[in-house]
Amino acid sequence: MADFLPWFDPGGNFRVAILIMSESSHSRNVSLQSFEYGFLPVEMRMPLKFGSESVSHVNCLRVAAEVVSPEGLRGKGWGETPLSVTWAWPSATLSYEERYEVMVAFCQFAAQAFVEVKEPGHPMEIGHAFLDGRLPAVLAAFNQNYSAEPMPYLAALIVMSAFDIAVHDAYGNLHQIDIYDTYSSEYMTHDLSYYFGSSPEADRFKGMFPNDFLEPQPPVKVPVWHLVGGLDPLEERDKRESDPNDGYPVALTEWIKADGLQCLKIKLKGTDPRWDYERIVKVGAIAIATGVDSLSVDFNCTVKNPEYVNSILDRLKEEQKQIFDLIVYVEQPFPYDLEANQIDVSSVSSRKPLFLDESAHDWKFVELGRQLGWTGVALKTCKTQTGALLSLCWAKAHNMPLMVQDLTNPMLAQIPHVRLAAHAGTIRGVESNGMQFYPDASLPESQVHPGIYRRRAGKLDLSSLSGSGFGYRLDEISRSLPEGERVTRNG
Repeated sequence: MADFLPWFDPGGNFRVAILIMSESSHSRNVSLQSFEYGFLPVEMRMPLKFGSESVSHVNCLRVAAEVVSPEGLRGKGWGETPLSVTWAWPSATLSYEERYEVMVAFCQFAAQAFVEVKEPGHPMEIGHAFLDGRLPAVLAAFNQNYSAEPMPYLAALIVMSAFDIAVHDAYGNLHQIDIYDTYSSEYMTHDLSYYFGSSPEADRFKGMFPNDFLEPQPPVKVPVWHLVGGLDPLEERDKRESDPNDGYPVALTEWIKADGLQCLKIKLKGTDPRWDYERIVKVGAIAIATGVDSLSVDFNCTVKNPEYVNSILDRLKEEQKQIFDLIVYVEQPFPYDLEANQIDVSSVSSRKPLFLDESAHDWKFVELGRQLGWTGVALKTCKTQTGALLSLCWAKAHNMPLMVQDLTNPMLAQIPHVRLAAHAGTIRGVESNGMQFYPDASLPESQVHPGIYRRRAGKLDLSSLSGSGFGYRLDEISRSLPEGERVTRNG
């Protein structure tokens, strides 16, 4: 058996060896042994607006996880996520850098708690044991000592997602199998009723596993959604002197032409109905003129009254029927703290499908959202692979349509993201906009997976993914990594 070489060699470069196992070495369960993590800074070519804030740079959390089987076989896997501070933690009192530093501090704090999960199992079982049984208490303890303003649960999930994804990848690598082939009774000890035990509907999931809700033949090519930010120029005449001149498109019309786009997601303010309406009309007119056939509108948690959304939709239906008909769904108009803002949203969902995003922390919030009138769910791997799969299963069992949403994922973060979309059976494809804001950030990965980091004919091509885990093919990707922090199990 050959184990993996260290994550960072003396020159700071990634190196990995192939794990070789005998046929007799198969075992379902693994135990966590260690995490190693570091940060990759990425500069944006254009600012991205989240709600009332705009960001020009982001740091990606890169994690390596090591797991061991009862027979002593070891596997290493990788996870990554952008630490999207402004999306997960809106604040009127703390600066971007202050919030970012808190999330960085939480990495060490939570990683140590996660690695101490002693229950062996499948990554779904290990992830569930921590996320459901321990994370709320870990976050509460952290907030008492580390932050002047409590870090939200959503921000904690973003941090934990990279660790959780790495465990899933490590499990697949140890068993030399695609991780999506392990979400079944052959590898998992517990069926879905175990995870949904707190729901009165838990019994309906007895004998069912995630693979019962996943696409049996996931598509290799998936339609891709483009983000139209609130600051983005729509036509060439709208471009500013400050816009980049780096060979990539800038205006929306340029992107549509270059990438063959068919799906546009329109970011709105949620505080200015006139501006929101006019923005939809402007983008909608471009969509009609260029043959784009799908729109969505995202209010980013800023709306408090359903009438705000209803009035815009009704006016569109009356004055711009063609644009109204292009809108496939409405995304998260209302505050993401669903428990504190239990708004009856059925009047909105009676007009258009209404998708939870920030509010859908896990399947329990999906359950609550459905009771309040929400009709669909936007899944994100940045809420952990474990949590995303459970939300997927619960939603599909209740005939709730799905989307897989982007967190402007570059580099490795893009791969679990697009794989989830392919297996989920979404309402239409996947959102992917890392190439809009930092296309050069993923150049090493794009040499191996060109179809995942470049949108062609309005689609992403996943055919390059192969091998075990998430199919990263890390041994072929030439990327230098910073020195990492290591966290190991005590005892």
